[in-house]
Amino acid sequence: MTVERSSLLNDLRPRTGDQIRNAFLAFFNARGHQVLPSASLIPQDPTVLLTIAGMLPFKPIFLGQTVSPSLRVASSQKCIRTNDIENVGRTARHQTFFEMLGNFSFGDYFKKEAIQWAWELSTDVFGLDQDRLVISVFREDDESEQIWRDVVGVDPKRIIRMDEADNFWAAGPTGPCGPCSEIYYDFKPEIGDSLINLEDDSRFLEFYNLVFMQYNRDASGTITPLANCNIDTGMGLERMAQILQQVPNNYETDLIFPLLQKAASLASIDYHQIDEKEKISLKVIGDHSRAITQLISDGVLASNLGRGYILRRLIRRVVRHGRLIGINRPFLMEMGDTAIQLMHSAYPDLLKRRDLILKELVIEEERFLSTLERGEKLLTDLIASKPLNISGEKAFELYDTYGFPLELTEEIAEENHLQVDIDGFKYEMELQRKRAKAASVTIDLTIQDVLDKIVTELPPTNFEGYANLDKTSSVQALIVNGTCQKRAVAGDQVEILLDATPFYGEGGGQVGDKGILLSSNSKQDNLMVQVDTVTRNKDIFVHSGKVLKGYINQGDLVHSRVDQMCRCRAQANHTSTHLLQAALKQVVDPDISQAGSLVDFDRLRFDFYCSKAVNNNQLEKVEALINLWISESHSLHINNLPIDKAKELGAIAMFGEKYGDVVRVVDVPGVSMELCGGTHVANTAEIGIFKIVGESGIAAGIRRIEAISGLSVLKYLNERDEVVRQLCTSFKAKPFEIVDRVSSLQEEMKMASKELSIANEELARAKARNLVNDAIRIGKSIILVKRLDGFSGAALQAAAQDLLNELGTNAAVVLGGVPEPSDQTKVSIVAAFGADLVANGLAAGKFVGYIAKICGGGGGGKPNLAQAGGRDSKNLNKALDLAMDELKRSCS
Repeated sequence: MTVERSSLLNDLRPRTGDQIRNAFLAFFNARGHQVLPSASLIPQDPTVLLTIAGMLPFKPIFLGQTVSPSLRVASSQKCIRTNDIENVGRTARHQTFFEMLGNFSFGDYFKKEAIQWAWELSTDVFGLDQDRLVISVFREDDESEQIWRDVVGVDPKRIIRMDEADNFWAAGPTGPCGPCSEIYYDFKPEIGDSLINLEDDSRFLEFYNLVFMQYNRDASGTITPLANCNIDTGMGLERMAQILQQVPNNYETDLIFPLLQKAASLASIDYHQIDEKEKISLKVIGDHSRAITQLISDGVLASNLGRGYILRRLIRRVVRHGRLIGINRPFLMEMGDTAIQLMHSAYPDLLKRRDLILKELVIEEERFLSTLERGEKLLTDLIASKPLNISGEKAFELYDTYGFPLELTEEIAEENHLQVDIDGFKYEMELQRKRAKAASVTIDLTIQDVLDKIVTELPPTNFEGYANLDKTSSVQALIVNGTCQKRAVAGDQVEILLDATPFYGEGGGQVGDKGILLSSNSKQDNLMVQVDTVTRNKDIFVHSGKVLKGYINQGDLVHSRVDQMCRCRAQANHTSTHLLQAALKQVVDPDISQAGSLVDFDRLRFDFYCSKAVNNNQLEKVEALINLWISESHSLHINNLPIDKAKELGAIAMFGEKYGDVVRVVDVPGVSMELCGGTHVANTAEIGIFKIVGESGIAAGIRRIEAISGLSVLKYLNERDEVVRQLCTSFKAKPFEIVDRVSSLQEEMKMASKELSIANEELARAKARNLVNDAIRIGKSIILVKRLDGFSGAALQAAAQDLLNELGTNAAVVLGGVPEPSDQTKVSIVAAFGADLVANGLAAGKFVGYIAKICGGGGGGKPNLAQAGGRDSKNLNKALDLAMDELKRSCS
């Protein structure tokens, strides 16, 4: 091949991130693979918080729970992992957001085709030098090694056998498993084949992983071959871009580097001229900017729980690293906009949701900058109190609540000659990790549940409850007290699976129906099963309840009867949620969208994305508008339509929800049109009346409205009316006079509390005057340490100040006590030091904080007067003894 032809081929080969992605998908599409779009970062799998692997969306297919649209598929899946977030920017390849290119076979082709195509793609399409590729195989996988050696033609010296820890994939202790084979790129082939160590990540980069899912492992550990073998592969897009673009790390590829350049321009620095520490900050900003943009686009909003906590943490790391390189103004909107422009060709939804993404970034950045400022002030105030050290609890509070990184707290503490309790911080961090329920990297494909196993063997339940509340059905399966049985008798807790049902299964926010099952056999007319709720497992409806009398067998015909009153109330509440969303869009903000809901029999709850609280005036307008629509008696139109047609008509879809090709459209003409599978009234007049009972914020950017409708409103008003009647009787007032009476009573209580506090302080001062003679002289100093129970901290401070005035400028007074004898979990300790002692280096704030630790507390204050609290009154005397010993030592 001529030099010119070789150069031309290299020019035509993929180099950019977009070209690599497109070439991969086109390669497998040409080989019979259906190309599927990336799934959301919010997975359907409830066992993980985020989509953490390219194969995760296909988990139900590998398990046989759903049918794949094709035996061969390929995808470019966006993923997020934060388990090793601290390595981001510090290594060449650690990222939180990445794209995984994958080709999958569900019982179709296997090792030979997967290996040959992987090699062909790597060498012919991407043009990688064969002499730079090294293969790993599982130590016992002779078949894979033979294919690589004899079919593909790889030099045996460059095929490395690896142990189970590296090259054997397993879903978990049981379930699908199999050997892996990986392709590595050699950055230093000149070293030769005799010293190959695939653990050397400075030389070798794994870029393609082939999983051969060929076995099943049972509970005893026995491995047996699967009837249908599967292929699961993954190629890291960013890693291939690093290789083809010949850059030293993933961050300098065209997939991320424009974000580093943007951040560098905002900080007025040059990436190629700065030190490694500043480069790390730029890499963190670049990586996290991609992650937060994609997370918000997929419906995640910042909060203190779950995936919302992950988003908030990523956002705050971006802001913090921006400050470290000199960006001292809000800049997330600019980073977000750059990320959108960089990724929108592959993910067009980013452009559609641009306004939402940038709005959320601005809100969260403003919130963080405000809390960061408060955190800096808190740390400054804490240091000003001259503590002996910074407790782990306080350091973690600064880190978790105010976004203050531990290393910054340590740095500032060191500047002030203080230490941070790192062990205490780690303890608090571990508690938080448990609360946060962080996403696990392991994907569990194991079917552990009896119910899961049964539903894989049954056809979908035929739901007939839209039109009928009674139905005769056949019992397909029985689960009795957690085990699969042929019969259930009176007293048994059961889960019953029917071939058809009128019972609505919990879904779309609506609770499952209640009702009863009766025998359809006249010879067995004493059967009664109480159905407490109905849920869904895939497309199977599970009727949970208790056999009240008689018995029921698998295969029996039963008569299902839904509780009509409960269904009617649920229908009214569900239609009310649709009216509520429509009213909020009209009154508050047309961009409001649903974040979640609960439709119960006696109440409803609607969560929605909104950056600020809905005020009382708006709530009144929303409520009035809904009741107007109810009174107008709108008839609902419900139709099944192709999803494209439904969207064309303006039907609102639940963001992040998956829909089929045909959807159910619930239309309240001129008011609301939504995609919904729930049950609804035929006419809005059936709702009767609607009442909002609460509005609150449940997370950053998410509000919640709680409401009731129909008969629940009457019950609610009756309960409130009874409360008003009781108050009228107690206050001897009319209803409209109660507010003024309560206000007057509150004012009286404030005055009484103030007078009581003054009296308490005067009593403490009076008792303190009798303690002057108990003071002792140590050298030139006078020391008084005493216990006074029954007085507030303020009263003890006043008493200590009086004693100090009496004893002189060379005196030290420490008073401690339990404010309320009935509550032994509260301790107050105060210290008052004279000017001469303060001048000699004694500080009341530091001293009292140290003493209070004996009682499980802490505190601080000024050098001459300070107060601390504690939780363990049993150690108060011990603390006061320590105070006396320390003062004697300091004053001698």
